[in-house]
Amino acid sequence: MLNVPKPWRLPLLGLAVAWALLAVMYYDTGAAMVVIWNRSETFAHAWVVPPISAWLVWRLRGDLTVLAPRPAPCWLWFTLPLGLLWLLGDLAVANAATQFALVGMVVLMVPAVLGTEVARRIAFPLGFLFFAVPFGDFLTPWLVDRTADFTVVALRATGIPVFREGTEFVIPTGSWSVVQACSGIRYLMASVMVGTLFAYLNYRSYRRRWAFVGVSIVTPLVANWLRAYMIVMLGHLSGNKLATGVDHIIYGWVFFGVIMLAMFMIGARWSEPDPEPASVPAAASAQPTSPVRWWGALLVAMVTLALPLVVRSQAQQAVIHGEPTLAAPALPRWTWHNEPMTSWQPFFQNPAGVLHGRYEPESGGPAIGVYVGYYRDQRYGRQLVTSVNRFVDDERDKSWSQTASGLTQLDTSSGPQPWRTGELRGQALSQVSGDGSQAPRLRVWQIYWINGRPFTSDWQAKLYGAWQRLLGHGDDAAVLLIYVDKAAAGADDAVLKDFLRMHWAALDTALRGVRDRDAARQQ
Repeated sequence: MLNVPKPWRLPLLGLAVAWALLAVMYYDTGAAMVVIWNRSETFAHAWVVPPISAWLVWRLRGDLTVLAPRPAPCWLWFTLPLGLLWLLGDLAVANAATQFALVGMVVLMVPAVLGTEVARRIAFPLGFLFFAVPFGDFLTPWLVDRTADFTVVALRATGIPVFREGTEFVIPTGSWSVVQACSGIRYLMASVMVGTLFAYLNYRSYRRRWAFVGVSIVTPLVANWLRAYMIVMLGHLSGNKLATGVDHIIYGWVFFGVIMLAMFMIGARWSEPDPEPASVPAAASAQPTSPVRWWGALLVAMVTLALPLVVRSQAQQAVIHGEPTLAAPALPRWTWHNEPMTSWQPFFQNPAGVLHGRYEPESGGPAIGVYVGYYRDQRYGRQLVTSVNRFVDDERDKSWSQTASGLTQLDTSSGPQPWRTGELRGQALSQVSGDGSQAPRLRVWQIYWINGRPFTSDWQAKLYGAWQRLLGHGDDAAVLLIYVDKAAAGADDAVLKDFLRMHWAALDTALRGVRDRDAARQQ
């Protein structure tokens, strides 16, 4: 049984009670973190973060036992911004924000209950806990693009001709595609965590520590680019007999392991010895703190940490419940058909309602496809704005690929309105022959409709949605996709622009009608 010094018994009990109450109050947030640890290989390393943090604190037990823990209630002021961050994150269904706020609350309880000096001694172990937050998935599209860029440039520099479209490319011996699994996000997350721990344990100089952390960021990026290039080269030189199946994955992790081992071996050459322990006055000489002060600080902490939950509960009462009924608005000189134009299905997870079909002009001409994914009562796994919602899921649907993306402006009576744009190809690049006319291609425009206002920015849509819920206006939102065959889109997507200039008001009115009708029915 651990021999806990007497001055530490009550403070540690108070800290344990504070953490237990946090776990109960914010159970959903903590459980969401664990679900991601289990589900995603990218963040599986988070399981070892709490044990490593505890071990780092245990290493410093000799420095801590000579201190006299004293509550520092001034730290409780920081519960207010953390609570606000959690509240906004919860209302916006931004899991990273709520999880960072929860870990911040866990960390904040240490100086608030045990004192500033105790927290200062274990600052790194406490900060290391933030690696448990599953954060960084938003980097995946950027990493995929950079991996494809490097691979194509390296292949051409090697003298191999390459035809590229989006993240797919063809070389004389076959076709390749850089998908999310090739982004290197798993390597990056693991490398930064382990590299930061290595820097803390081996260096005393902050300059060397930050330098090694920088190396641990750059190294996995470059290593992943080289890995992708070498996999393609192995397949090319072996007639696609090597590095194309399971050995593709095995080779990637072996290569990454070798690179990381080399990085740590080189970094160890500049390791610095631990400093001599500083003399600290014995805890016995300090005046004990009254138990009333301990429990008073704990009570104040719990009251301030419960405030966001109370506000969230009030905002939740205004959320509309029930499945929305979507119907395409009647447009003059257009006929609505419930069947989509093609086999393409946008990848937007778990909407409350879906409308997908096409408008055909009565006078003849290209059909206009319309997809509406309507969201309400949003929560984890069924939110509108998230990194997993996109035009095409290249992991599950191999029949469609996104080949281009961008932004455009639509001039309306109320001013310019931005839209996201994309181009899709409905056939594997290796099967496209000649000028590619056999492959169906679409031009797609996308916009978020957040409680009556259009957005293209993810973070702006998140914040506005949170603000609307905070004001008691509910969380109804939708994604609207308008698309047309590329060959019929016209110069600068003129067909889509003309359609939206004439009919955006009708589409917006239809979405408002769904929200207002169901809100009136709930009252």
